[in-house]
Amino acid sequence: MTTGMILDIAVILLLVPTIIYAVILNRRLSALRKSREELAKVVNSFNEATMRAEAGIPKLKKATTEANHTLKDRVEKAQTLRDDLAFMIERAEELATRLEGAARADARVAGPRDSDFPPPQRAVGGRAAAARAVNQSPAFDEERSEAERELLKALQSAR
Repeated sequence: MTTGMILDIAVILLLVPTIIYAVILNRRLSALRKSREELAKVVNSFNEATMRAEAGIPKLKKATTEANHTLKDRVEKAQTLRDDLAFMIERAEELATRLEGAARADARVAGPRDSDFPPPQRAVGGRAAAARAVNQSPAFDEERSEAERELLKALQSAR
């Protein structure tokens, strides 16, 4: 064997693993190219979703602001009604105390008789109708100040 042939065999032996390695490397590179294309598609869809989300943010802010204003208005109305009711309850307690005191004074002076009290009647419309009947009686109206009458008129017109 000559040295040229020995060198040819050595080159062949070295080329076989090189060819095998080149085939493996080529497969990996083609898989990387495919993954790169898929990654580009994913990045593009992510960018589109981000743009849609950014476009929706002003609408969401506007809706939040409107809901905030609506809620604020309702809370203010509720607080006003609460204050009105508190005033009416306080006023009703004062009147009940006065009526109770007047009834006790009458009872001490004359003594209670069954003929002094009208027979019990069922109020049509429940408590609200009975309250209106009491509120509209002339004796009850005379005890109120002008401011109280105006407040009651305003509350009734607000309903």
